Amino acid sequence: MAGLAHLARELGHTVSGSDANVYPPMSDYLAATGVEVHLGWETSHLAPRPDLVIVGNALSRGNPLLEEVLDRRLPYTSGPAWLAEHVLRDRHVLAVAGTHGKTTTSSLLAWILDACGHAPGFLIGGIPENFAQPARLGGNGYFVIEADEYDTAFFDKRSKFVHYRPSTLILNNLEFDHADIFADLAAIQTQFHHLIRTVPRRGVVVWNRDDKHIEATLSQGLWSRQVTFAEQPGADWRLTTQATGGAPHYAVIDPLGSPPVPMDSPLSGRHNALNVLAAVAAAAQLGIAAPAALEAVQRFKNVKRRLERLGTAGGVTVYADFAHHPTAIAATLAALREQVGAARIVAVLEARSNTMRMGVHQHTLAPALAGADFALLFAPPDLGWNAGVVTEALGERGAACASRAELLAALGHHATPGSHVLVMSNGDFGGLHQRLLAQLSA
Repeated sequence: MAGLAHLARELGHTVSGSDANVYPPMSDYLAATGVEVHLGWETSHLAPRPDLVIVGNALSRGNPLLEEVLDRRLPYTSGPAWLAEHVLRDRHVLAVAGTHGKTTTSSLLAWILDACGHAPGFLIGGIPENFAQPARLGGNGYFVIEADEYDTAFFDKRSKFVHYRPSTLILNNLEFDHADIFADLAAIQTQFHHLIRTVPRRGVVVWNRDDKHIEATLSQGLWSRQVTFAEQPGADWRLTTQATGGAPHYAVIDPLGSPPVPMDSPLSGRHNALNVLAAVAAAAQLGIAAPAALEAVQRFKNVKRRLERLGTAGGVTVYADFAHHPTAIAATLAALREQVGAARIVAVLEARSNTMRMGVHQHTLAPALAGADFALLFAPPDLGWNAGVVTEALGERGAACASRAELLAALGHHATPGSHVLVMSNGDFGGLHQRLLAQLSA
């Protein structure tokens, strides 16, 4: 929604917004760009009378502001519908979809296009540090968008990405998630196939051949050209890995079978190497050769809150990450392990997403956290499931805390000098990151 506000301002509109809670990095960004943000749902926020209300998908019937919009018959629409009509029309849309890696891959692709002279527009669910903003209109040619499978709005329960009608579609991976709106994996696959149906026959679907769930989804029908990427043989674009005793070194093999091109990426982890491969394969469909794309990757600066190093205090380095699914948690810990070797890693997790709070992933969290030397799980009284399922599986390498104060006290004991603390949440975690740095400094 912050990115949509920016695009609307670029189009010349006066924009304000309402939310229950705003937090960095988006709160800082909105303040810097002059978008007025009202906290809470007071009906006075609708004065002066808006020409159009864009309703975020987090709002449901019963919200006071939404009820006022309906009672006064104010014009309203969803974010994806507004975007499709006012921004994406007549553009070559490059959409990045999948359970994991959307933000990073979208940011990589936008940066590759920009570095190679195409000045794309983009809308990304994070802040790419190369651009320092989550969205821009760009030129009239390409537009890169992070394509989310979550529902569109209270009045439109289709996945958001069906509005985008991409000419280039990247499918990174597919797992069960969003248990609050999807009954099972098959329901998610149905929505992904709706997206696939919108790609024109002259368009291209770039997909991960290692992912059996994507392959099964495509088996329902594919009418566009396809390009595959994978680690395993048989894909058009291949990722090769060479381990030399330290961190792995990756390289890219193109469809022509040319000698491998080294992937000198600032991003750690096998999952990020696959994100880079997907972006390079997609850029190649626009005529950008792999060496040029990979040269741009060398200058990529990551995305806010994606294994973002916040600082070091008291000999302890603190990182922030958005990971909120067991697969992403495990991958992020593996990436940090690549960086720090045998140094002590302490993982701190807030099970904040709707799916997490429902306890859907409770039995797979302990294996996901096993890459840390010690793991702390935030388990407030309203968590909704027994955190002991996780801590008992972790044994002496894990504990649960019922409050943030208790978490900080536990970190004071477990985060010894030389440690690396990875704080994972898809929210602001009550400012735990900065509170921890302040505590360590003291």
